[in-house]
Amino acid sequence: MPTPYVYDKAKYHYESIEQFHLPESHACNHTLPIIRWFIENDLMSEFFKSECSEQLTAFKAGELSALALYEWWDCCLISDMVSDKGNAFGMFYFDFEKGKYIADYKATLQGNLSTEFHVAFTEENYQKLKNIIDMRYSNWMMPKKSWWKFWN
Repeated sequence: MPTPYVYDKAKYHYESIEQFHLPESHACNHTLPIIRWFIENDLMSEFFKSECSEQLTAFKAGELSALALYEWWDCCLISDMVSDKGNAFGMFYFDFEKGKYIADYKATLQGNLSTEFHVAFTEENYQKLKNIIDMRYSNWMMPKKSWWKFWN
């Protein structure tokens, strides 16, 4: 069995948020939208669904925040938590080096804030970013036409 891929851990960002005197929870804020999006689009793994079924039910009922659900997983997003299809999209889009998620996050939500860590995870911000993620996913899912390469 391959070693799980780590998409992100909040602890990777603690030094940054400390530098900006932000609450520790801000180390999670850029990952929370993609986790919520994966859940809403049924792209979480069976492992995830079984390991935290009570928490997931509470989250879907609005009784548990996205942050609390993420904290239950020790503020880590790893490939074991996401379905095969979700991982394929995640590797394409959420990869910090090659994907467009962080650029989309900054362009959509950062505005005049100093850094992406200053962005709050709110319903309004989620809805703005959700539209972008939906578009990226829809484009990613489009069948690739063999003749298309001749037109680009």
